[in-house]
Amino acid sequence: MAQHITIRKADGTWSVRAGGAVLGESINALELSEGDYPSVIYFPREDIAMAFLDETEKSTHCPHKGDARYFSVVTKSTTLKDVAWSYEDPKEDVARIKGHVAFYTDGDVTVEQI
Repeated sequence: MAQHITIRKADGTWSVRAGGAVLGESINALELSEGDYPSVIYFPREDIAMAFLDETEKSTHCPHKGDARYFSVVTKSTTLKDVAWSYEDPKEDVARIKGHVAFYTDGDVTVEQI
């Protein structure tokens, strides 16, 4: 694994909310720490209401994790553009995050341990 990235099972139960809606809860979330960046919680897709997420055209590349695709969260009142991402085919060193979704937590999205 890239020496500055660690992935571990996140302790406890985690939830993600957006636009006032609960998008998911998980006891199987992963916590990814990368260098000096804040840790990011990755939720298994099966624990997220994926019907609220629409894939967008945005993509980015990380030399350590691979190519990320992005999603907007669509609620009754708003669309939160590009607030979630997933690595569909992550690099071998971070393969544990395959099948998981992470969320930006600034603004209208909240990820918290409950």
